[in-house]
Amino acid sequence: MRTDWSKRWPDKEAFSNKDNDGNNHIPGWGLEALQFLFNERKVSAIGHETFDTDSATDFRKNGKLDGEYFVLEQDTYQIELMTNLDKLPPKGAVIFNIVPKPEKASGFPVRSFAILP
Repeated sequence: MRTDWSKRWPDKEAFSNKDNDGNNHIPGWGLEALQFLFNERKVSAIGHETFDTDSATDFRKNGKLDGEYFVLEQDTYQIELMTNLDKLPPKGAVIFNIVPKPEKASGFPVRSFAILP
């Protein structure tokens, strides 16, 4: 998901985008969009430019990470903190992710690259 949020890095304040009450305002996937992508389009993974799958607003509404848990229930993975998505065309690129095989790790660095049409 391209949001251009990665352009805020390395400014931690801009990346967190906190309001006067200290609440983050960060974009994320909607649960309906994720359900459509996995159930209808049969995607095998997702990626985004932020730390989390769910938007900060959605998390504050119900205190749950509905999108995150939905993705994990699909027996798949997601790539977080992606950059340079603005350099890809709206469709047609294929993104490859080279990953290690860590045992029992909850996360690890990934090298991603795209092949353009």
